[in-house]
Amino acid sequence: MADELRGVTVAILATDGVERVELEAPRGALYGAGARTELLSLHDGEIAARQMDLDPAGTFSVDRQVGQASVDDYDALLLPGGTMNPDQLRTSSDAVGFVRSFVESGKPVASICHGPWTLAEADCVRGKRLTSWPSIRTDLRNAGAEVVDEEVCVDGQFTTSRGPQDMAAFCAAVVEQFAKSPAVSA
Repeated sequence: MADELRGVTVAILATDGVERVELEAPRGALYGAGARTELLSLHDGEIAARQMDLDPAGTFSVDRQVGQASVDDYDALLLPGGTMNPDQLRTSSDAVGFVRSFVESGKPVASICHGPWTLAEADCVRGKRLTSWPSIRTDLRNAGAEVVDEEVCVDGQFTTSRGPQDMAAFCAAVVEQFAKSPAVSA
């Protein structure tokens, strides 16, 4: 279906070091379902993307600084990964505060690969069932999450995935979960 997210605005929170495919593919799936997206970041201008964390992979234009964004302006949140991206986000009080407020709002949140690091920093994973890139699973467990090794994991408002190898399943699940969320369909 091409219109299941018509009228929905999704915040994508990322900064320099974002894994290109983890931003681009879900954003394309959201756009294909009729959603509008805005890229929030720590700074204005553009953010530098990476491929496999190592190789430069172009840039993305930033729509708004996260410190100037309001949770009320968005229906859902996407947290892509890449190692450097969430590592920087979790040291920003603006980014962590935005994520915490977003989770508290009850609106849907999707995250892939290293993206859940920011959820852990915001103290939002306690008692939640999540998946992620293998190297951050201990961090998630230490933050109180139940960590599973699954292609896609859905627990309440959270949709998580392990990494680029699961991209097709992640994109489909994100669209499905965002579309059926009471916060989106209200």
